[in-house]
Amino acid sequence: MNAVELYYWPTPNGQKITIFLEETAVPYTLHPVDIGKGDQFSPEFLRISPNNKMPALVDPAGPDGKPIALFESGAILLYLAEKTGRFLPRDPFNRYQVIQWLMFQMSGVGPMLGQAHHFRGYAPEKIEYAINRYTKEAGRLYSVMDTQLAVRDYIAGEYSIADMAIYPWIVPYERQGQALEDYPRLQRWFGRLAVRPAVQRGMAQLAELRTSAMTDKARETLFGNTQYQRR
Repeated sequence: MNAVELYYWPTPNGQKITIFLEETAVPYTLHPVDIGKGDQFSPEFLRISPNNKMPALVDPAGPDGKPIALFESGAILLYLAEKTGRFLPRDPFNRYQVIQWLMFQMSGVGPMLGQAHHFRGYAPEKIEYAINRYTKEAGRLYSVMDTQLAVRDYIAGEYSIADMAIYPWIVPYERQGQALEDYPRLQRWFGRLAVRPAVQRGMAQLAELRTSAMTDKARETLFGNTQYQRR
């Protein structure tokens, strides 16, 4: 199998892809996209990811042997699962169980937990309403997953791309104002994934490049007017 090209930075949305690639041993080449420096706004990257978000993926041997470029991490996971025949059930019932929980991550877990990160840790002023709103919403989503895991080991039955998508977002649970012991089933699920060697390798990719300290330039690039400029 030809190597795929992954445009990546060590954030939860990037890490879900490296976890999949490590689980399936699909060869890949990493292209760092330093979002704090503004690499996501380069014309070269925008040709692959017009929404200036990473991750993005280029498969030189896509459908019918033709190259394909993809952005949006959920779409990338679905593409890779179908290409490899791994971690997405073939039978329609179980397949859509996985897809609905992948959509749950994309529409709920990622955006809401991301807002909790922002208002709790990055916002230039502490806005009590926003902090409370997104911390409570994070807790609500944790409760949904905790209930879902009451009678299953993984989020949609068997280990799947839904688990890979959710796990990196739960790793920084403390930054979201959550305590895993408050969600014992989710905590057990978290432990199952944390010990998987492929998950560990996927989470480790370029981890040394990510820092909790944020420069003024990075803050402006990520949260200021830079991202709103028309390109």
